[in-house]
Order: sequence, then structure tokens, then C-alpha cells
Amino acid sequence: MFAAVLRGTKEIVIEEQENPAPSDGQVLVRVRAGGICGSDLSYYFKGKSGDFAMREPFVLGHEAAGEIAALGEGVSGFRVGQRVAVNPALSCGTCRFCVKGMPNQCLKMRFMGSASTFPHVQGMFREFISVASRQCVALPDGLDFAQASMAEPLAVALHALRQAGSLVGARLLIVGCGPIGCILLTAAKRAGAHKLVAIDLARKALDMADRLGADETVLASDQSRIERWAEDRGTFDVVIEASGSPAGLDTSLRSVRAGGTVVQVGNLPAGQSAVAVNLVMAKELRYRGSFRFAEEYAIAVEEIVSNKIDLRPLMTHAFPLADANRAFEVALDRSDSMKVHLQFV
Repeated sequence: MFAAVLRGTKEIVIEEQENPAPSDGQVLVRVRAGGICGSDLSYYFKGKSGDFAMREPFVLGHEAAGEIAALGEGVSGFRVGQRVAVNPALSCGTCRFCVKGMPNQCLKMRFMGSASTFPHVQGMFREFISVASRQCVALPDGLDFAQASMAEPLAVALHALRQAGSLVGARLLIVGCGPIGCILLTAAKRAGAHKLVAIDLARKALDMADRLGADETVLASDQSRIERWAEDRGTFDVVIEASGSPAGLDTSLRSVRAGGTVVQVGNLPAGQSAVAVNLVMAKELRYRGSFRFAEEYAIAVEEIVSNKIDLRPLMTHAFPLADANRAFEVALDRSDSMKVHLQFV
């Protein structure tokens, strides 16, 4: 099989590797499509994502769907040829966080395509992967593989909205309209948000937010608008920070109303960030982190399968595996792309 191996910054090499074989309780999945995530881009261009630094060559990719090629011993409920979406997270199920119902905080987490552990867990930008059968969610025949792979970023968005609490009737600001920000907007609208406002540095990103149903879109360069939001102890009931920038977090803390909630979804740069954290104290804010997802993955698959949430407008580009480097370059260009996929013929 062939795999896209990240060997250094801006250097993906297509290498031939041995086909994996499924162990007991595993299935072998032939990957058909995988989406490029912001963390993938960070590894590719910077060699790190947040606090996780690349220490060895590895395969990126944690948003994927494919079809089952073989079943390991003891696997039931699946068949060869069946289409599946693959949850990249494999928690242990026994540590203190798994027992508390927080598997995304698992002390022995194996998250595919991440440098959070060493040796790194290989990702899904390869033709075949062996995964635990419990990581697979069955798909109907005929569902587009790239569309199914959007379940992973949708799960991230659903987990963030759960962290925010009820959105029914809420005034909501989304800071950052990349793929995750736009998915958050779509899911928040379905969750009952009353007023949806989106802010971003790029006009094209805001055009997509408009298309997806934002009530108002604002360029981040419009500082006068942000200053008005900050007046009288803030405007929005909930702000979701999806830009991963200190400036975005500062806007979030200033714009949320006293007693409101800020959810941190964007992956901030490693180390400390200089922001007006005193606003958390002075306005009695709830500042919540949101990391990956838990049971939301299966829910996200169902939302896509039932077409209750349609993310196809975000799927702007697709490249074959052999053009992985080009795909990453296009994915970084926010003036041209939104969600870029690698497809395996």
C-alpha cells in the first residue's frame, strides 16, 4: 500500500508500506477519502500543533471514511465491503477519565495522526488501516466517502456546543470562520441559536458563513464593531473562539456579556498567550475548553447520514494521494479553499 508520510515541514513523501493485518477485534479498512484538518496543516507547515510537536516521521490524517476489507477474529456486526466512517480516537475505557465519562481525556488515548504521544500514532492518509471495530460507524451504501469523513470535524463542533450549554434563544458569536467555525455555525443554527454572528479576517470565509445562514458577518479589521460589542459589559450570550489566535480570544472575552460563556475550540499557539484574562474575573465569565469529542462522533455520523446537517458546501477541493503536498498548499490558502480532501482511487 501507499502512505503519505510527513518527514519534515512541507515535506510529505508517498511511500510504499506493507499492508496491515487486522488483529483480534479489529477490522481492516480501505481508506477512500480523508479530510485535511487545521492541525494537519499545523504539523505540515510548522512541525507542531499547539503543544504537540513532531518528533519522528508519521502519517497525518484523522478524518476518514472507507470500506471494510477484512475482519479480524471475534468481530461481528460488520461485513467485508461495508462502508464505514472511522473514529480516530481509541480510548482505554478503564482510566479515571474514561470511567468518569470523559474518554477524550483518556490517559492512554491513541488518537490517529497525532504527535500527542511518542511513538506517534499513525494517521489515515494511507490506503489501508487496521482499527478496533468499535472505532467504526456503519454507513449506508452510496454515501459519498468524503462527505462521511466530515463526521470528525462535525463531532468536534457538537462537543463544543455541548460545552456551551443550551443555545435556545442565544445570541452567539463565532470567532474564526474556517472549516470548524463554519461547521459550528451550521450546528448552532440547528441547536436553536437566535442570533448568529460570525467574524473573520478573510472575506471569502465570511461569504461561506453567509451562505450557511449567519445573520451577520463582520471583518475582524472592523475594530469599531468589536468596541461596540464590548460596551455595557458585553453583547453575546455565548462566544465560540475557533480561530486559535490570541487576538481572537481577546475579541471573545471582550464581546461576551457579563455572566456569559466563552468556549475555546481553536488550538492556540504553544506556550502562554497575552490576553485580557481579568475580564473572566470582572465579568464573571464561564471560560470552557473543548477538546476533540466523545460520544458525539456517532451522533455526527447520524446527522450527516440523515441530511439533518449538510456540510457539502464546505467541501471545495479534492486531490489524489499522490498530490498530497499540493493539497496541503491549497488547504492553507483561505482565499481559495475551505475543506480539502485526499481521495484514494
